[in-house]
Amino acid sequence: MPRPIHRNARYEDLFDLPENLVGEIIGGELHTHPRPAPRHARAYSALGYQIGGPYDGGLGGPGGWWILDEPELHLGEDILVPDLAGWRRERMPELPETAWFELAPDWVCEILSPSTARVDRVLKMPIYARESVRHLWLVDPDLQTLEVYALGDQGHWVLLDTLEGDTPVRQPPFDAIEFPLGSLWA
Repeated sequence: MPRPIHRNARYEDLFDLPENLVGEIIGGELHTHPRPAPRHARAYSALGYQIGGPYDGGLGGPGGWWILDEPELHLGEDILVPDLAGWRRERMPELPETAWFELAPDWVCEILSPSTARVDRVLKMPIYARESVRHLWLVDPDLQTLEVYALGDQGHWVLLDTLEGDTPVRQPPFDAIEFPLGSLWA
C-alpha cells in the first residue's frame, strides 16, 4: 500500500490560514492556535506596557530596547510568533524593512494557554535556546505565575525564579524597574 507523501510546511501555507488563527512552522510542521482569549491578551498587553514604556520608550527606565507584540521570527527553518519579544538596540539599531525578523531576540515572552503551553514549552523553548535568546519569560494567566529563565553556559534554560499572584517583579533582563505581577491579571 503506498504511503502518503509528507511535505514540509512552507511560508506560503501561513497565508492560507483564516484570520482568527496564528500559524507557526516548527520542525517543518504547521502549528496553529486561535487568537488569544481576553485573559491572555490582557496579560501580554499589560506586560508590553509595563516593560515597553521604560525599556522601549525610556519613560522612567533605561531605554535601549525594541519591545514588540507578536513579531514573526524566521529562525533557520522555523517560523515562530512569540507573544512578546525584545531586542537590545545595540544589537539591532534599526528595525528591518521585512515583515519578519531574522535576528533572534534577546528576550522572549510566551503567555501560556491550554492550547499553546505544550508547543511553547516543548517545541519553542529549545529553538530559542538554539538561537541563543538570552532570556525567556513564561506567563500563565490562569495560574497567575511568571517563570523567569536565563540561557545557561551549556545552552540550556536555567529557571531563575517563579513568581505568583501580585509579587513585585524585578527580573532580568528588566531588573532596573519594578512592577506588580498582579497588573497582568484581568
